[in-house]
Amino acid sequence: MSGGEIIGDIAQGAMIARVVEPAHGEGADGHTHKRACLNCTTPLIGSHCHACGQAAHVHRTIGAFFHDLLHGVFHFEGKIWRTLPLLAWRPGQLTREYIDGRRASYVSPIALFLFVVFMTFALFNLVSTPMHFDKDSNLVLTGGNAVAEKRIAELKQDLEANRKAGKPIGALEQQIAGAEMALAGIRAGNQPKLPAAIAKADTPADQNLTEIVNREWTKATANPELALYKLQSSAYKYSWLLIPLSVPFVWLLFPFRRRFHLYDHTVFVTYSLSFMLIALAAGTAISVWTAADGLVAVLMFYVPFHMYRQLRGTYGVSRFGAIWRTWALMVFAFIALTLFAMAILGLSIG
Repeated sequence: MSGGEIIGDIAQGAMIARVVEPAHGEGADGHTHKRACLNCTTPLIGSHCHACGQAAHVHRTIGAFFHDLLHGVFHFEGKIWRTLPLLAWRPGQLTREYIDGRRASYVSPIALFLFVVFMTFALFNLVSTPMHFDKDSNLVLTGGNAVAEKRIAELKQDLEANRKAGKPIGALEQQIAGAEMALAGIRAGNQPKLPAAIAKADTPADQNLTEIVNREWTKATANPELALYKLQSSAYKYSWLLIPLSVPFVWLLFPFRRRFHLYDHTVFVTYSLSFMLIALAAGTAISVWTAADGLVAVLMFYVPFHMYRQLRGTYGVSRFGAIWRTWALMVFAFIALTLFAMAILGLSIG
């Protein structure tokens, strides 16, 4: 994917997110000499129409058009820069304030989720390992070799530099040995043959379903590159399914708390998923473009702590209550991701 396509994906995400993001509470200097709204003809009493919400001042120049585009993409009306710090460090406060109605300063959960999805998949398309299939439908992961070989070369350079400087080299030798073992594993599994069937009937009642699944699998393996593209595209388009799949599990954490409603859990889940996607994107970028493996480890350990902080801040539970719910939430998250993967596979093959 080219740089222009990546920027286009992020811009598309920002535009879609801006459509669903309400503008209530935003300051503007949209005063105009117009006495009535140009959209609904309601008499104006301020910078925005109190009936339909349209700004009183309507730009009609090409410069203003591109200004609005850049403003929507890069500024998100200023809300994004107030939302992200809270999302990262005080997610419970952000979630609680949005639920309680203090929303004018923050990006709504669904708008943030849409923007993050576009941004994350654009990044994945940039840094993901290239894949293709040979004429025998074997999956070839050439990019994995390149990344591993580059890492080994860098480690050997460090080893030679330490040897010349008389510094210890034992740790580097161990890292090189581990990296070479990983590369050997990549090469050994570089061309896995796709199975002819993926379902097996244990009983006669399962025979019809098994035949349908294997028939669709045969269609997919006839053109595996198209199937892989459909799989990636489905994961991108149906990422919103993670929200309804996750909400029931969060509800199970508070089954007898009547003051918490499904709406509260939906806001919690959507903000949480947005952060997890950002963390995944950041970890991917760090691991691919830098050698700071320690930062990736810190990010991985911060994820459950982020869940803990969001649970405490959103629901006001005790430390112990937040701890056991964090462990349960991690299990539920794995189940939800498994269900999502199964759904995406079914949509892609079908």
